[in-house]
Amino acid sequence: MAGVLAAGVDGVRPAGVLIESHIHLFADDPARFPYNSASYKPQREPVEEYVQFARKVEINHAVIVHPEPYQDDHRYLEYCLAHEPSPGFFKATCLFDPIDPQTPQRMRALVERHPGRIVALRIHETHTAGTPSTTSGLIRDRDLRDPQMAVTWRAAHELGLDIQIHCIPHYAVQIGELAAKFHETPVILDHLARAGQGTPEEFEQVLNLAKLPQVYMKYSSAGVETVSKEPYPHLDAKPVVKRVYEAFGAERMIWGGLGTNMTEFEREVKLFDLMFDFAPEAERAKIRGLTAQRLFRFS
Repeated sequence: MAGVLAAGVDGVRPAGVLIESHIHLFADDPARFPYNSASYKPQREPVEEYVQFARKVEINHAVIVHPEPYQDDHRYLEYCLAHEPSPGFFKATCLFDPIDPQTPQRMRALVERHPGRIVALRIHETHTAGTPSTTSGLIRDRDLRDPQMAVTWRAAHELGLDIQIHCIPHYAVQIGELAAKFHETPVILDHLARAGQGTPEEFEQVLNLAKLPQVYMKYSSAGVETVSKEPYPHLDAKPVVKRVYEAFGAERMIWGGLGTNMTEFEREVKLFDLMFDFAPEAERAKIRGLTAQRLFRFS
């Protein structure tokens, strides 16, 4: 990769370290890299095109978040790692059923094939409050209090993996129980913990997770959109973003969803600057990349 731009691409790219902490990539060839037919049908987002974009805007590193349509088939993820723009550019999350007794062994095999490249196990907890957790089918919405969940969490820690959770606020208390039990394991909450999909009381429970020093929050426009009832630039979501920032601080916030083309990138940069215009530039620089650089151990 070329050196970091001082003034940005056409004045758009912010100066300093820029790390994409949440990118989904999908192959051009679903016959070679098939999707699970029960999941959503994704749009093509091949690694070759993303690499061109990343070079253009000089993204320093990116974390590929292995997406649901591939379930626990990580072949395309491994293909992406082999086709990165420069050595060590990509790191990635994995997706296995967290209550399957085979998951610790399967995680270990993937990690051993790609030393230092798999950084987290992603877990879903997004089913509506009051509905039962699933025990089979798509890899999502398993019971956080299932005994096997703790076994998997411990196995992830022993492999040096973080836990990345895509959740709604209702599950903050249960997440906190596991995070407190495994207090050395970093926990990343995706998309502002989808703050707009819970009650005010549940959002307070999300903010309470900031008391655990290993819990991180991922800012994204997807999270902003769960809060906002207004069109872009979603000004009504700004108070929620500020409260999250005040709770977690820039040392425990990262940025995901920077886009895959210049139009999306410019939109995301403008939204970020608007949402964090109250924060000093040195703190925004942490959220844009420095915190992710440390958390994911990028060089």
